[in-house]
Amino acid sequence: MLDLVRGFPDYRLVVSRVFRDARLLLQPGDPGVRSLGTWCTRPIGRIPEAIYCFRHRTGFLEDAESVVYSGFYAPFAVQQQRRGRRVHYCNTPPRFSYDMREFYLEKLPPPARPAAVAFFDHIRRQYEASVARMDVVIANSQNVRARLAKFLGIDSHVVHPPVDTGRYRWIEPEDYFVSLARLTEYKRVEVIVRAFLRMPDRKLVVASGGPQEPFLRRLAADAPNIRFTGWMSEEGLADLIGRARAAIYIPRDEDFGISPVEAMAAGKPVIGVAEGGLLETLVDGETGFLLPAPPTVESLAEAVGQMTADRARAMREACEGRALLFSRALFLERMKPFLDGAPR
Repeated sequence: MLDLVRGFPDYRLVVSRVFRDARLLLQPGDPGVRSLGTWCTRPIGRIPEAIYCFRHRTGFLEDAESVVYSGFYAPFAVQQQRRGRRVHYCNTPPRFSYDMREFYLEKLPPPARPAAVAFFDHIRRQYEASVARMDVVIANSQNVRARLAKFLGIDSHVVHPPVDTGRYRWIEPEDYFVSLARLTEYKRVEVIVRAFLRMPDRKLVVASGGPQEPFLRRLAADAPNIRFTGWMSEEGLADLIGRARAAIYIPRDEDFGISPVEAMAAGKPVIGVAEGGLLETLVDGETGFLLPAPPTVESLAEAVGQMTADRARAMREACEGRALLFSRALFLERMKPFLDGAPR
């Protein structure tokens, strides 16, 4: 939401400690970030902490003229707003309470599941009560719009999130593919690593971190064609993407997916999967390949083989043009009518 407060200077950004890293993105002249503080230091408490902060430390919203609630913690603050316009910019309803409920429950030991079910149900009730108080709901993709309609019965508008397309540029490609997804199970990076273990002549750079990183490093077993960078600086990541032949991004039913757009902004095609937000960003055969869902080691290996250096280079212009459809300028242009109060 920094793009929003930069584009509309009357707005200010309020975050909980969970999102304190937003401070690192601030530039000279940006409005300050107001933190709601913290009362919990252990990671297991971050979700309850964020909810507590937004519910109980946002009394200053009482007389706000217009508030944009982004994410699924922030709407819990809507009870504090007594007047003015309420806008919910929804990246997704909390997936552990809706479409990925069983996925998360299966990861827990059986004795812990009843408590998790109660917690998921509680979050769902609170989230739905909060969203019901909004004047307008905006989804970040058609995919998320469909989730809101299916699970909450809400008809929302769609404004794709802003991508800093100017940060990325095409550089003469080197001979490697780059994986951009966070290292968590539903991002399916394991499929990518296993595919490249079968292709020792193809190079992979895994440019992210996450809870699956130790497991994936062990799986790669020091394969000479697979390199892990961990989390990188924005400048380092932009350079890495710019020099890649192509990017790979095959998550499970992605909400929208900014990483593929960033790769296209650098003129790099993306090997993705035909589900979720990637259906809205990638054009199969023009800006990359869309694998049938769910992607397999075999289908990914075949796509990598088809993405020759010449084919990737031929897709450059289409990729750069496609990325411009998701620029910051277009995001602000599309958001303005909702903030002005026109659409209901």
